[in-house]
Amino acid sequence: MFRGKKYKESAKQIDRSVQYDSAEAMALICKTASAKFDETVELHVKLGVDSRHADQQVRGAIVLPHGTGKNVRVLVFAKGDKAEAAKAAGADYVGEMDMVEKIQKENWFDFDVVIASPDMMGVVGRLGKLLGPKGLMPSPKAGTVTPDVAKAVQESKAGKIEYRLDKTNIIHCPIGKVSFGPEKLADNFNALMGAIVKAKPSAAKGQYIKSCVAASTMGPGVKVSTAKLM
Repeated sequence: MFRGKKYKESAKQIDRSVQYDSAEAMALICKTASAKFDETVELHVKLGVDSRHADQQVRGAIVLPHGTGKNVRVLVFAKGDKAEAAKAAGADYVGEMDMVEKIQKENWFDFDVVIASPDMMGVVGRLGKLLGPKGLMPSPKAGTVTPDVAKAVQESKAGKIEYRLDKTNIIHCPIGKVSFGPEKLADNFNALMGAIVKAKPSAAKGQYIKSCVAASTMGPGVKVSTAKLM
């Protein structure tokens, strides 16, 4: 795989055999981020579970202490008072069947989070094949199917992120921007990792967290120690 000169220079500053504590890791990520834009910092956590088994699923949501630094576009499926409450809370798009048809007919996906009131799930269910593969399908576990759509909108705008296992038993999540600086990134890292540790399924055996790597968009990965969290 081709790596540019800046990446190689950055990689020299990181010892790949070392697991850094969270504060040190975030400082290294900020130091080695060399792109001209404000890079996103992503966390990749490999877990010792088998996502093929329902009792070993790890999924949930958390509002990061300092948000994600991203302007989150929220689509809400609701009607009546709930629709008005969602608009007042700052939802970007609110609707019912009109939004379903827009997505189906126009292949419209100008949103990052989908929230629905429980009574709208019959309507939203029609979008399962379109929203599901993109990780956008509302779910009670993630707090995106809820009677209190206004609160869900506010949390999404404040930096609520959903974490879930992919097919290789890895969780990928943004924890902020390089411009946040090491302290805020470490706070977000600790909050997310705390939630993942709490979500450990009782059926999980052996080592729960296999590895934890953080990296900026264009920067090299930094191994982070999770010993203090377990």
